Amino acid sequence: MNVDDVTNILGTFTASLGLVITEAGRDGATATWEGKPSLHQPYGIVHGGVHCSVVETLASLCAALWLGEGRRVVGVNNTTDFYRAVSEGRLTSTATPVHRGRTQQVWLVETRDDEERLVSRGQVRLQNLD
Repeated sequence: MNVDDVTNILGTFTASLGLVITEAGRDGATATWEGKPSLHQPYGIVHGGVHCSVVETLASLCAALWLGEGRRVVGVNNTTDFYRAVSEGRLTSTATPVHRGRTQQVWLVETRDDEERLVSRGQVRLQNLD
């Protein structure tokens, strides 16, 4: 999948996160991004909402690719847990399928730092639409 195709699926919000899709397909995706001050909450760490956004973005991308052209997906539940506070540095997020069904999908997204430590882990349930 080329960068233009990914941009068309994700829209423009992803750019504000600094998310760089390094791999994307029907069975998973990987993206890198940087912890940086523009993503911080008042205590100087990456805002939890940013982690949730990365989780939903990757899950939605993979779900849309799996579902195929002419169909859409929308998130109906996003649960993200935070394990390690991060202020700066490169982060890698990876999406894997948990369930892919006729009407719904569930995807797991883990984010790790450069030392492979788990930073956050989220699960998104998506509704398949015609």
